[in-house]
Amino acid sequence: MITLVNGVPGESISVHDRGFQYGDGLFETLSVVNGSPHLWDRHMQRLLRGAARLDIHAPSESLLRQEAEQVCRSAGHGVLKIILTRGVSGRGYAPDKQAQPTRTVSLSPWPDYPAEQHTHGVAAQFCRTMISRNQATAGIKHLNRIEQVLARAELEQDCREGLMYDEFGHAIEGTMTNLFIVSHDSLLTPDLSHSGVEGVMRGLVLERAVELSLETRVMDINKNDILQADEVFLTNSLIGLWPVRRIEAKQYALGRITQRIQEAIVDAYAAD
Repeated sequence: MITLVNGVPGESISVHDRGFQYGDGLFETLSVVNGSPHLWDRHMQRLLRGAARLDIHAPSESLLRQEAEQVCRSAGHGVLKIILTRGVSGRGYAPDKQAQPTRTVSLSPWPDYPAEQHTHGVAAQFCRTMISRNQATAGIKHLNRIEQVLARAELEQDCREGLMYDEFGHAIEGTMTNLFIVSHDSLLTPDLSHSGVEGVMRGLVLERAVELSLETRVMDINKNDILQADEVFLTNSLIGLWPVRRIEAKQYALGRITQRIQEAIVDAYAAD
């Protein structure tokens, strides 16, 4: 693993950093192929949008690109992670306006995602751990991930992903993915205006679906909608698209619309 901390090789930050103390920051995870991070512009747009929302002074995109190229230079296939925190400040929740943000840019090995997960699909389950509603942080990829940690700990051995709900029973997303269902030839995905992460791959799928002339809707989705769906799939920037073949006792076929979307985004992810 190769890491730069504020542009300098290292693996340590201060225990007083607000990212460590409070989860006060943001992160982006990008797939790297042949030394090049995929979907860079989209990830940067989300990072900068999140920094503006949290009022964290973000470094320039050109600086982040320079550091990303430095750690990815000798990489074939890997995972680039960029973390931006508010930086070091004194005790207490109130942000220090003079704090200098901390950034880390790191490269880690590609995870074990067998190819058959793209062709034959994965098993998933419903999680008991709920996801919070908060318009102030909805959509951005902030560092507060304890709900996802708890939900992921629930997963049974044969399940690759867990689906999370808010307090009103609305399905929001997977622990590390965005959710799509196909019902009566319409592509549906949860409304993330109150919680969840607006995934970079989710945005690309929605754009490509329009190009394919598919009827697409962002709306409230509940457990019954999922169980009655014709097709279900999951997305993120590393996996691209995983068809879902089973959610608990419900079986799903690898459907026509899922396959069309998978083909439409094959240029944008680093599947094995």
